[in-house]
Formats: sequence, C-alpha cells, structure tokens
Amino acid sequence: MASMLQPQIILLKEGTDTSQGKAQLVSNINACTAVADVVRTTLGPRGMDKLIHDDKGNVTISNDGATIMKLLDIVHPAAKILVDIAKSQDSEVGDGTTTVVLLAGEFLKEAKPFVEDGVHPQNLIRSYRTACNLAIEKIKEIAVSIEGKSLEEKKSLLAKCAATTLSSKLIGGEKEFFASMVVDAVIAIGNEDRLNMIGIKKVPGGNMRDSFLVNGVAFKKTFSYAGFEQQPKKFLNPKILLLNIELELKSEKENAEIRLSDPSQYQSIVDAEWNIIYDKLDKCVKSGAKIVLSRLAIGDLATQYFADRDIFCAGRVAEEDLNRVAAAAGGTIQTSVNNIIDEVMGTCEIFEEKQVGNERFNIFSGCPSGRTATIVLRGGADQFIEEAERSLHDAIMIVRRALKNSTVVPGGGAIDMEISRYLRQHARTIAGKSQLFINSYAKALEVIPRQLCDNAGFDATDVLNKLRQKHALPSGEGAPYGVDINTGGIADSFANFVWEPSVVKINAINAATEAACLILSVDETVKNPKSESAQGEAAASAMGGRGRGGGFPGRGRGMRRR
Repeated sequence: MASMLQPQIILLKEGTDTSQGKAQLVSNINACTAVADVVRTTLGPRGMDKLIHDDKGNVTISNDGATIMKLLDIVHPAAKILVDIAKSQDSEVGDGTTTVVLLAGEFLKEAKPFVEDGVHPQNLIRSYRTACNLAIEKIKEIAVSIEGKSLEEKKSLLAKCAATTLSSKLIGGEKEFFASMVVDAVIAIGNEDRLNMIGIKKVPGGNMRDSFLVNGVAFKKTFSYAGFEQQPKKFLNPKILLLNIELELKSEKENAEIRLSDPSQYQSIVDAEWNIIYDKLDKCVKSGAKIVLSRLAIGDLATQYFADRDIFCAGRVAEEDLNRVAAAAGGTIQTSVNNIIDEVMGTCEIFEEKQVGNERFNIFSGCPSGRTATIVLRGGADQFIEEAERSLHDAIMIVRRALKNSTVVPGGGAIDMEISRYLRQHARTIAGKSQLFINSYAKALEVIPRQLCDNAGFDATDVLNKLRQKHALPSGEGAPYGVDINTGGIADSFANFVWEPSVVKINAINAATEAACLILSVDETVKNPKSESAQGEAAASAMGGRGRGGGFPGRGRGMRRR
C-alpha cells in the first residue's frame, strides 16, 4: 500500500517525447534503410539519376550519392548519420558515396532480426568490428600495387581507375575521353595538394567532346572598358604583372573639403589626381610587363593607356583565378606598383584570347612551374554541365588517391564477393553466437553486386550464384571475378580494367561499419520540443529589450545633478 502512495517523479518537462528500448532501435534501423533505398538505384554504370527540386526552385540532376544526400533535407536524427558518412567519404576519397550508404543500410538490415529476437546490440557491435578488421586486412592482401611502373604505364592504369568512376555517371558514354583528360590534369599539378589548382570552367553550348584541357590557366574575359579591343590578344613569352590595386581615377573619399583662396589653385589639385594615376600606369609600363592582371578594377583611362602601348590588361579577375596564375606563371601578387622587379613577375609560353562558345577566354599555357591545369567543360544543358563537373571532381579525387596510395582492387562487386566468401569461411571457425553475426555481415556485403545486377535489369540471384561458385574455387583464381554489366554474366574485373583504388573500399567499409555500430548503440531518443521553443522565446525577448533601448534610464556625463 505504501508504494502506491509514493508521489510520481516528474523528471522531464511536460511534452517531452522519449522512446526507448528495442522498438526505438528498430525504428532507427527502418529510417536508415529508407534512406539507403533512396540512393540504391543510383549505384553502378547502369544506375538511374535523381532529379531533386528544392524550395528555391533549383533543379539538380545527379547520381552522386553525396550530392543527393546533401540535397535531401533529412530530419530523422539517426538517418542523418548516413548523410554524414556520405559527406566524409566524398571529402576523403571522392568516390564510393553511394556504396558507403548502401553498406551501412544493409549492415543494419541484417542486424534487425537479431535485435528483434532479443540479442544485445553490444554483441552485434563487437562482431561487426571484428568482421570489419578482417575485411580490411583481406583487401590489403588482395590489392595490387601500381608502383614502379613507367609514366606511360602509370597513366594508362590511372585512366582505367578514372574510367571506372566515370562509367556510373552521366558522362559515362565519353569516359575514355574524360579519363585521359583527368589523368593529364592531375599529373600536371604534380604533388600539389590543393585541389583548387585544377580549375573547371563551364561553357554552355557545343557537345561534350568540345571540352578541352589547358595546361595552365584559363578564365572568362572580365568586364572591360573602351580601348580593350585595341589591345593585342596574343603574346609569346610575355611578362605577367599581377596586382591587387585599382588603376582608375579616384575621387576624394571622406568628403574632404579643400578651401581655395585662388581659383588657379583648383587646376593643380585636379592635376594631382591625374598625376597619381599616370605615375602608377607609367611604372607598370616601365616594368616591362606585357600582361597586367588585377583583382580590382582597371578603369577606362588605364585600358586606353595600355592599349596605346601594346599591353593587355584585365581587371576584376576572380581571386582564385589570380592565385592560379600566380602559382602557374611563378609570379607574386603585388599591392603596390613601386619598384617592381623581374622576380615578382610571372611568365608563360603563350597567352591568347580565344572564343569558346559565346564566351571569350583568356588562356595562359606552357607555364614554367606548371602546377595548375584548367578543364573547360562544354555541354547542352546547364544541369548537364553541373553534373559533369561533379563527376569530374570524383574522378580527379580518385586519380589523386590512386597516385598517392598506389594499390588497386578489382571493381564490379568482385572485391565484395571475395571478402564475403572469406568472412563466411572465417565464421565457421568461431564458436558461439558471433558466428551468426559475422555471417550476416558477410551476407550484407553482397548487396553491392546484387544492386549492380538489379540496376542493370539482370537476374541478381542467377549472377550471384555464379559469382559465389567462382569465388569458392579452392585455387583462388575466381577472386577478381565481378558482375559483367554488358552481358549480364560474370567476368574478370581485372582483365576488363574495372579497377578502383583500395583506399575507396577500405574507407567505405570502415565508415559504414562505424555508422552501423553507432546506430546500434543508441537505445533511447529524447526529444524536448517545449524547452527548445521556450529558450527561443526567452532569447528573442532579451534581445528585443536591449535593442529597443529598454535599458535603465541613466544620466549622461553632461547632465547636472539637481
């Protein structure tokens, strides 16, 4: 009786939504599976694209996992974890974003029946972590190094990796054309780590094959004044002066007031303004530069002055373009035109202004330090060019990774099937429940080849059975066999040049396992909507009080006490 009279303990605010236990975990798993289902159909060379229409009316067509995940406004707290792993895969490796979401979703799907049967999530997590470590060791064992090859061989190997990445994108039809372009661009920047040294400029019109690579810098012609057309548009080995100052007549700032006693003095003040700008322009000409680029405006007077002296100038050049010219041509950006020495000026073999579509481009090629490249993309629709840019970004990242970590693994689901077989074999040596869990992890890895078949319209069960049989051969010769997208059968991925850097797979399996373990370890969600709104109102009223002068009435320093 005494226990019934105990007062009820109210711990959380009224209106707090708490859900916990098994039901909560299953609901989180269902949410993650739903997210994985969104990007499921975009995997592989026969993957479909998604058209995403946001609240501002922008339309994006993409099949890049990370882009789709960013644009989906996901509100479910557990499903947001999948968005994060897709972003991390994109920034770390560049490709494999769809793979990582699919794997995480599949690991959770396989764990769901165990959770429903009452298995403690920590047991699952322990087994998944063990399986993840075994899988990564196996990848490192299978991976083939491309070190020690000649530059030509290396180029063709890297082009194969880039082609594998591009085959699943919109521009997959021209993958060989773009793959070699990407490899040339990455090799051009050498060991330079900054990705913005590869510029991608988009020009609507023409077809994909009109795209070209500039070994140097290209940027769109900037806004120009009269006199610009009289300037020469082509130079050989010019000196390039890079400035961060305005070259135009400046009216006095700060509303300066000048009192004159004699009207003739007025002319000397006007002349002083003109002398300042002429002095600047004269110093630019004396430096011997043939091309003057500035981040700020170059006025009409300066444009005409340079045109009369056969000098090319461009003002309001975007900062990143100016920095790329500085890196490529070997110059330094100047903030003053006084004592310009040859060391701070850059040079290039050829500078010319070219018409590309209906835009004019300034192109600097044959730069001495050559640590930069520009890809000019052409295509019909704007959305198409945007997607082509995203695809090239993935390919560039992959080639950079393959250059640094020079090991590749067979693609097309081959590596996934091989790890799956290895884990199944390993699971048989384990006594206890974790045998079942590692088996389910191995089964989850088969989602990649299965989805590749489904997206291409093949019979997934049939293809997977053939793959299992191939991979189970005791000699190990079936290890590189994956799905053959063209025939609907199986083929040796290495022989077909379907390769990907091993770092992509290692990163994907690591991130997907981490995400799955994180979601499995959550058993309670507390949502506190009341306190959030109360906090917001309190903050607003506090701000309002201050802003409207609702402070204390006080005396100013000049007020006399009565």
